[in-house]
This record gives sequence, C-alpha cells and structure tokens, in this order.
Amino acid sequence: MKNASPEKPLEEIYFAGGCLWGVQEFMRHLPGVVFTEAGRANGTSHSTASPYDGYAECVRTQFDPDTVSVETLMGYFFEIINPHSVNKQGEDVGEKYRTGVYSNHPEHLTIVRDFIAAREDADRVAVEVLPLSNYVPSDKEHQDRLTRFPDDYCHIPLDLLHKYKQK
Repeated sequence: MKNASPEKPLEEIYFAGGCLWGVQEFMRHLPGVVFTEAGRANGTSHSTASPYDGYAECVRTQFDPDTVSVETLMGYFFEIINPHSVNKQGEDVGEKYRTGVYSNHPEHLTIVRDFIAAREDADRVAVEVLPLSNYVPSDKEHQDRLTRFPDDYCHIPLDLLHKYKQK
C-alpha cells in the first residue's frame, strides 16, 4: 500500500478579460481547472440587480495547485486578452470589461505581479492586480453561456477559445 500524501486543497483566483462568457468557456477547459463561475469582481453591491457599481466581469476559477500553477494560468490568460487594452476586449467596451486578476491569497497576487514584471512589455500591460474585495455570481443565464449557446457572440476566436478542450 502506498503512503497517502495529504492532498493540497483547491485554490481560487478570479480572471477578468472582457466579456465573461468567453473567459469562462476558455478557462473551464484548462488542465487543472476544476470549477468556473461567471461573476463580478470588486464592485460595491452584493446583487446583480443593482446599477453598475464599478465591478469587472470575471470568472471565479478553482484549480488544483498540484496540476497547474498560478503562473501557468497567467500564461493561458494572456493568450486570450490584449494586455495593453484599457477597458476594452474585442467589441466589448467599458470599465466592466477591463482586464484584471483578483485573489484573496496575497501569494497569488505576488506571482501575478512577478509574471507581468517579467514580460518585455510590462510597462504597457494594463491588467489590474488587486485583492478580491467583493464577488457576486452572475445570474444563471450567464453561467456556462457559450457551452449552452455556442453560437453566441465571443471576442475570443473559436480556434483559441477551444484550444485546450479535450475532444
């Protein structure tokens, strides 16, 4: 019998990269990602029924740290965003479509900042990196939207959107 090693618990990080439909569809197929949920990060309201309150559309991403690292997740994330764009990804324009990475774990934010700082274009990267101060799940109609309605609009090209999807 093998010695059982204690498994690391799942970790959680939040990615904002334009319309959350595409970000969720992309992230859910990545190796090591075990759960995604569309939502809103760092607004002031605790409801989706309130007017715009400063949130960024995001995807709550739970992952197995034994399978995938935050740094690797950042590499994947940068495949689907224009990191130099401010408040715009594809046809999606506005503050809620800004790019950002949020977490309740300070070590995640350090890794993200180091990832960005190591890039040749670090001085032009417009990805906000902040502690998660508030999270509100999106309404049911927005959850797994492109899985349920694959012909809906997405700013991420289809070949890239499903680059890591297991056939």
